[in-house]
Amino acid sequence: MSETTAPSTTPTPVTTPSAADLTATEMLEAFASGQLSPVEATEATLERIAEADPAVNAFCLVDGEHALLQARDSERRWQRGQSVGRLDGVPTSIKDIFLTRDWPTLRGSRTVCPDQSWTVDAPAVARMREHNAVFVGKTTTPELAWKGVTDSPLTGATRNPWETTRTAGGSSGGAAAAVALGMAPLAIGTDGGGSVRIPAAFCGICTLKPTYGRIPHYPASPFGTLAHAGPMTTTVTETALMMDVLCEPDSRDWSALPPPSGSFVEGLDAGVRGLRLAYSPDLGFATVDSEIAEIVAEAVRAFEEAGASVERADPGFDDPVEDFHVLWFSGAAKSTDHLTDAQRELLDPGLAQVCRQGLDYSAQDYLEATDTRMKLGQRMGAFHETYDLLLTPTVPIPAFEADAEVPAGSTTPRWTGWTPLSYPFNMTQQPAASVPCGFTSDGLPVGLQIVGPRHSDARVLRAARAFERARPWNRPAATV
Repeated sequence: MSETTAPSTTPTPVTTPSAADLTATEMLEAFASGQLSPVEATEATLERIAEADPAVNAFCLVDGEHALLQARDSERRWQRGQSVGRLDGVPTSIKDIFLTRDWPTLRGSRTVCPDQSWTVDAPAVARMREHNAVFVGKTTTPELAWKGVTDSPLTGATRNPWETTRTAGGSSGGAAAAVALGMAPLAIGTDGGGSVRIPAAFCGICTLKPTYGRIPHYPASPFGTLAHAGPMTTTVTETALMMDVLCEPDSRDWSALPPPSGSFVEGLDAGVRGLRLAYSPDLGFATVDSEIAEIVAEAVRAFEEAGASVERADPGFDDPVEDFHVLWFSGAAKSTDHLTDAQRELLDPGLAQVCRQGLDYSAQDYLEATDTRMKLGQRMGAFHETYDLLLTPTVPIPAFEADAEVPAGSTTPRWTGWTPLSYPFNMTQQPAASVPCGFTSDGLPVGLQIVGPRHSDARVLRAARAFERARPWNRPAATV
């Protein structure tokens, strides 16, 4: 592979360093040593939210009183030497797609009534609660999580922490912006076409879309088996730590995989020596911004330096966007089929449009799209008989202007036109991580995507950690 030099810039931090800037692991170590209490960590997090969130609009609900009650309970456990769970006292945010006990789940929609009983935790929320994470609030989502940017009729636009005129990405944009700014080091997101990876790349954080079924999900998504839950964090270690929690079983998901046999944290630093990696700059069909291509190409060299063999290789499939549209737009139509005509008038116009399109598909259209999906999965299965992992850019363009579904001058009206490197791996259900790998000359983060065969989540995380060690991400405070 040819040697390239990537442009880079480090933004100047403007926020005051505090306990809010610690990773979850650092917080837990400080709790154990008595150098920091969960109450202090939660207070610092709430202060950071008050300071930073007005510029980015990452939260649709903040409940400081409830968070401090949880933190005080955690503090007492740590003081007695009886902490409970893997995350006891760590501030965490929840994407407003997940049902959460005692908090409304409005999904970015004016069609959901907040004045009803909220008594159920989704599996991911339940696991985080059982491990005594401190819930500070819920993060923004586009309406019903339907697109790759985060704006909705209910909450407005969520902005990028590095440049607030730009989008944070989506649909887990609020979660990504919150993590990037230290407004809780851990967040739960969802990914049906790139929705944890896109905002992770745009905001400069780590994430994993795991193998489908690895994290139980309830209620079942109207987008079916495209929809995954995923951790969004400051480092790969924290991603693995959250996976250990989120992958615990939940009987409400009939499609969930059995619990993993071991910990994702164990063996995380085993490296990539001897692995066979494929590097595809564009999957053979995408148009990638030249600066991003340079940055990712330089990042890939880190794997060679770490002892892996890397070859330029495309998986050999065409862009499956039209088949993805059949599956995705049909799901959108299903998610709104209970609405009255008056409620439909309240929808995001783009969502309303794709719902109408979804209703026009036939059962035969859906089955043909499913057939394309199965063939794509078979091709990727064969590809991974040769290559242990696939490396690509996460998103082929930098973050663009906020409050727009597509960048200016786009030749396509839908978000799928600018993120062709993410949704194929929802169709195949493969694990795919995004890790920050540099900055554009405008100071915007760039993400590297690491894709593995189904059930290779631990291998993907191991490779992500190897890259993180080789190219440390200094995580300066973003410029809000």
